[in-house]
Amino acid sequence: MYLNSIFADPERTARLIDIAKSSLRPLLEGAVFYTIPLTLITFVVGLVLAILTALARISEVKIFQIIARVYVSAIRGTPLLVQLFIIFYGLPNLGITLDPYISAVIGFSLSVGAYSSEIIRAAILSTPKGQWEAGYSIGMTYWQVLKRIILPQAARVSIPPLSNSFISLVKDTSLASLVLVTEMFRRGQEIASTNYEFLLVYSEVALIYWVICFFLSILQGYLEKRLGRYGA
Repeated sequence: MYLNSIFADPERTARLIDIAKSSLRPLLEGAVFYTIPLTLITFVVGLVLAILTALARISEVKIFQIIARVYVSAIRGTPLLVQLFIIFYGLPNLGITLDPYISAVIGFSLSVGAYSSEIIRAAILSTPKGQWEAGYSIGMTYWQVLKRIILPQAARVSIPPLSNSFISLVKDTSLASLVLVTEMFRRGQEIASTNYEFLLVYSEVALIYWVICFFLSILQGYLEKRLGRYGA
């Protein structure tokens, strides 16, 4: 019915084409200036947090283990949207008011840190114990073994799941629109609210997300193939 109404009315078809053309630029600007930078920033910050959390989980210091476990459990056990709302709408009740973009960075970074820490922890634990013993046998300290032997091997193992997390993060950034960040989906909402062509505009947004994730998937395949050369 919807498609029939479009093709049966040339004026409506021309209007939809004009809307699609005019909305493409602001949508791409939202992707380039907000969605992609937000993804990159939060992934880098989250990855640092993930490494620290993973090291705390495998540490022999009990207090570090407990803090890391509570953090991971709290983040994984609550919806990301709720976490964003607590940071942006809840913290002002405590006198802490944050910029929407900063709130999104904090929320997404905490989420990436919690989920990626389990990936990194598993990658570290998958390294044969003999690698540690070999490092100690030539006089290396714990941190030297970790930096020079263990983490490089763990990085190769963790690249595929971390790449999947990165691609998922690109799509998850659409939730930032609910804390007033004018990323791509927020731009789409603003455009659709003026012309009421929700299906067209949201389909255009979905197409752009798809294209971004498609090229990221190609890059992921290239990295996996290249790193696979060094596998056993």
